[in-house]
Amino acid sequence: MTERRIRFGIQTGQQFARWEEIVAIWQRAEALGYDAAWTYDHFQAVMLDPFDPCLEGWSCLAALAVHTKHIRIGALVTGNTYRHPAILAKIAATVDVISSGRLEFGIGAGWFEPEHQMLGIPFGTASWRCERLDEALHVIRKLWSEHQATFAGKHYQLNAAIAEPKPVQQPHPPITVAGAGEKRMLPIVARHADIWSSFGSPDVFRKRIAVLRRCCDAENRDCDAIRKQVLVPAAITADLSTAAPLIQGYALYQGISDEEARNWMLLGSADDVCRQIDAFVAADVTDFVLTLSPYNMDVFERFAADVLPRYR
Repeated sequence: MTERRIRFGIQTGQQFARWEEIVAIWQRAEALGYDAAWTYDHFQAVMLDPFDPCLEGWSCLAALAVHTKHIRIGALVTGNTYRHPAILAKIAATVDVISSGRLEFGIGAGWFEPEHQMLGIPFGTASWRCERLDEALHVIRKLWSEHQATFAGKHYQLNAAIAEPKPVQQPHPPITVAGAGEKRMLPIVARHADIWSSFGSPDVFRKRIAVLRRCCDAENRDCDAIRKQVLVPAAITADLSTAAPLIQGYALYQGISDEEARNWMLLGSADDVCRQIDAFVAADVTDFVLTLSPYNMDVFERFAADVLPRYR
């Protein structure tokens, strides 16, 4: 892989905090030198108490664009099932304009079935959701780039559709596609993504990137031109026993063993964390997003002080 700058961001979610706290942590992330800050796209809290207040992600992005100046912003990631892609294209273009071209456009097929059931949103099969995501990305890119867009798909249709203004970033904001399915999702990543986002250990990424390379070959795309992003919890501590609740919670959330969860996380001293980052980088990962739900200000601050400078 051509050597390139390693990027670091945070994902805050919209639960466990008041709006004023979310604004403060994004402004602090910008001041500390993080490259990007992300919301998530859920209408209810997805961890711990489902009754915890949870603000809508794209509304937050528009407001956070005004409260920040330089940091890249996005939703990691938008559930395609929640909005018609023509509406989403308009929302995203609006945020890109408001932020003066700082939007990172994240999208996935949708995964949280209880939320769909609760709100009466069709969930369908994995194949159905992936088909819709593929078509949605065609629709969104057309609306961002064409004077009048026409599209005749199985799930979505456009008829000389007008979408003005276009995004500030041309040809379009960077597209982050999240998902790990080798049969359906990685071909969509190869077809559409500027950035691919997933979970896992360096070994997991190495294996999946090998599959992604084959998918890119089929699409006549350079796999190395696609940045690879890991969404990862972190704990900078000399006593790993203090990280046990975080490890157990993450293992439960991902449906994996505690041992696997440890390999999917950044844990230990700053030196340990840097060695783990280097292992991801050796597997071709370029972007790291620290999950901060529930918010852990100590990790957030210590990571910026003790880890970020080594990669600048």
